[in-house]
Amino acid sequence: MNTQAARGSGMTSERTRARMIERLRQQGIKDEVVLSAIAAIPRHLFIDDALAHRAYEDDALPIGHGQTISSPYIVAKMLETLRAGKALGRVLEVGTGCGYQAAVLSQVAKEVFSVERISQLLDKVRARIWNLRIHNLRVAHSDGYLGLAEVAPFDGIIVAAAAPSVPPRLLEQLAVGGRLVIPVGVGENQQLQVIERLEEGFAERTLEPVKFVPLLERLA
Repeated sequence: MNTQAARGSGMTSERTRARMIERLRQQGIKDEVVLSAIAAIPRHLFIDDALAHRAYEDDALPIGHGQTISSPYIVAKMLETLRAGKALGRVLEVGTGCGYQAAVLSQVAKEVFSVERISQLLDKVRARIWNLRIHNLRVAHSDGYLGLAEVAPFDGIIVAAAAPSVPPRLLEQLAVGGRLVIPVGVGENQQLQVIERLEEGFAERTLEPVKFVPLLERLA
């Protein structure tokens, strides 16, 4: 990673990021691997300069094209749930967005694949990945409902948009023992769910209410 770019200054300083990590601990995030990964990735580099002063607040922020960057708490909660205290090999992210969550994932998984349906967002993400020297992350212009069958199965799948129901293709691409973390629901009625693939089927659990942009089909 380009440490000079990551270090930042003023509102984007390491001290500001350290305060964010302490807040996440107070909010109940216990996985130190996830906390270290979030501390390592400069969130302000993934949003517009006009919003940089808000980069380390616990808020979702607009990134254009009707999309948002998830709040630090939601990113931490989803990654902590995905890991469940275990090392991750190959992971799929659905909904690259600005690339922030994918970059954090690259710190906790051996391989990360991320798909995004909006091509203009991917152009910016590729530049950010290059600047931060992240070598274990691959992004693709693809329909998230389809997953990425050509590199499946995945130890974990994380979805950064809400689907009305769990896409069957994503379940098919989970390895046995793997986990899918996904917001499910429409509008204000969304719940974060975790689904684990077992030898004999799937085990599902609901975590907490969330608010995400909708998971859409077809490329843009």
